Amino acid sequence: MKKFSITDKINAIMTKKKNTTNEKKTEENVINEAAPNSESTQTPTDEKVENPVDSNEEPATCEEDISGLEAQIAEQKDKYLRLFSEFDNFRKRTAKERIELFKTAHADLMLELLPVLDDFDRAMKSIKDAKDIESVKQGIDLIYNKFYTLLEKKGLKSMDAVGKDFDTDFHEAITEIPAPTEELKSKVVDVVEKGYTLNEKVIRYAKVVVGK
Repeated sequence: MKKFSITDKINAIMTKKKNTTNEKKTEENVINEAAPNSESTQTPTDEKVENPVDSNEEPATCEEDISGLEAQIAEQKDKYLRLFSEFDNFRKRTAKERIELFKTAHADLMLELLPVLDDFDRAMKSIKDAKDIESVKQGIDLIYNKFYTLLEKKGLKSMDAVGKDFDTDFHEAITEIPAPTEELKSKVVDVVEKGYTLNEKVIRYAKVVVGK
């Protein structure tokens, strides 16, 4: 067995100690490299923080904006009042014109009927001294034909109902009687009051007697 001298033991201890010291230095270097730089990340406490802008403080242009909006509102209100006034005047004027139109709607017809009325006036005067009844009848027939022709020009037509099938679109049954013949069953036997149409529209139903 090899024997170690004291010198060898001392050298071995010194070598071991040296190695231990080197290992510690290496560990410290690794730790220093891995650790963040505390000086660069630390926020200085002496630095003063600026005061934030007061939120209640309004810019100078805000008052100008409000004034502009108020002016726009006033302008729109004035336009609305003017428009409302114009519409109200138009409504009143239209209602007045409509009433006047209703009052004078038949003025043209009345003017055309006046000559017929004049004929009736002359006929009434002549009847007082008339001795020939036949001439009076002819005069009345002429006036009637003139009057009816005038109404026809305006779109008026009388219904020819006798012998026609009973139709509720044109006829109003007053009563029913036994039909004189088989052909007149469910047909108009007699007319009590004539019916009329104006421009193909019924304005008065014919009052008729229907056979059964």
